[in-house]
Amino acid sequence: MSTPVLSVRDLTVDFATRRGPVHVLDGVSFDVGAGEIMGIIGESGSGKSVTAYAVMGILEHAARIRSGEILFEGQDVLKMTRRRRDAWRGRDASIIFQNPRTALNPIRSVGAQIADVISRHAPAPAAEIRARTLEALRQVRIPDPERRLRAYPFELSGGLCQRIGIAIALACRPRLLIADEPTTGLDVTTQAVIMDLIRSLARERGLSVVLITHDLALASEYCDRLAIMHAGHVVEIAPTAELIARPHHPYAAKLLRSVPSLVDELSQLQAIEGSLPDLRRTDLPPCRFAERCERRTAACDAGRLRLEPVAGQPSRLLACRNPL
Repeated sequence: MSTPVLSVRDLTVDFATRRGPVHVLDGVSFDVGAGEIMGIIGESGSGKSVTAYAVMGILEHAARIRSGEILFEGQDVLKMTRRRRDAWRGRDASIIFQNPRTALNPIRSVGAQIADVISRHAPAPAAEIRARTLEALRQVRIPDPERRLRAYPFELSGGLCQRIGIAIALACRPRLLIADEPTTGLDVTTQAVIMDLIRSLARERGLSVVLITHDLALASEYCDRLAIMHAGHVVEIAPTAELIARPHHPYAAKLLRSVPSLVDELSQLQAIEGSLPDLRRTDLPPCRFAERCERRTAACDAGRLRLEPVAGQPSRLLACRNPL
């Protein structure tokens, strides 16, 4: 990979609670290249959305980034002033949220919401902003954009609201797009339309995309590489086809066997036993999957685990002392 657009290094995030800190992310690392679609996959609660919000600088007040770097084209986002980061967010990097209806302002027309972003990052005369707003609607293939410009979110379907969310995210032509569960709540046909749109824009613009999802089947179709997350750790990163064909981390293998579309026969389906560990614990093992893993040995508890290249497979990274 050439110089990555986004490089996350050893990102560690805690949440302060009345019952003590919750260790949500621990040493998360990954890179995203220009024009690449990187999928971040894992169970609910694995830290996928927290990773996205940390990159965008929109974590809750209770969150604390204890360590790590978030590099955008070589510049550490965490060291930016608040003013600089506010300008960076929306212009250079954008996010699509999970629920399009709650992400949109219900009392402003969708056209006004797109225009707000353009005006904030690229001030221009009203006529030019309106023209750019219409163009943003056309790019996400919304029919009759002149009429939809005046519509309110409650007047649109879930699929159209999600396209509006994409139009807002892409209005200033960012170089990085984070799509946080962009197809949640949409029917299968609309899911395909939204994902086809994101993929085509990535190819046309050289846009770097981080797709966050629990839908491994969806990610296997659209992502160039996959990062598997479990309980705040990235445990394996590999090109999609290679990981699907032969996962090395026991958790990745179990995750694949839990997806009906990724097994040859229904009899091969397997549930992942156990549950995520309590992230408030102070005695979490180096591998947070260890207590659910049949391959655990004493070596698994011997010091901190880090993502390391797999021997003979430099494109793959793995954090496991007893891999498949």
